[in-house]
Amino acid sequence: MLFLASRVIGGTELSVWSFVVLLSVITSMHVRAEEFPPNVVFILADDLGYGDLSCFGQKKLQTPNIDRLAREGMKFTDHYSGNTVCSPSRACLMTGQHPGRVHCRGNGDESVIAALDPSMTTLPRLFKNAGYATGAFGKWGLGVTVEPGRPNPLTHGFDHFSGWKSQR
Repeated sequence: MLFLASRVIGGTELSVWSFVVLLSVITSMHVRAEEFPPNVVFILADDLGYGDLSCFGQKKLQTPNIDRLAREGMKFTDHYSGNTVCSPSRACLMTGQHPGRVHCRGNGDESVIAALDPSMTTLPRLFKNAGYATGAFGKWGLGVTVEPGRPNPLTHGFDHFSGWKSQR
């Protein structure tokens, strides 16, 4: 049988058991918050402009799900595109490199064959090293990866990939 001791503190009866339970819940909440890093959802959409989302002021088109992500998360308002076409821009974003340091110059298959050197540091690798699970969904567009042994999203740090591997 569990014995619960209680005593009067400042005119209020406080159960020692209740105090211990409350203290352990508060402590575990604090530890749990530090135990898990925040989720990161990085959305890269071709031809999506700053003013195309209602969370950034669009009045005609409503984007409630993205608005909720923006409201509950973090919005970045200063952007730089590494190139005017998607593959080179994607290579710059994935590596943090200047366009002159990535080997991707256009969207054609001949241009993106060596878009990302497998030894380059990429965002998914950094996240993976920090304990995150990583995944990419949609168009990869950073290398012709239909041949076995060629670099692909999984060799650049993603745990999961589902989508199109090349531009076509």
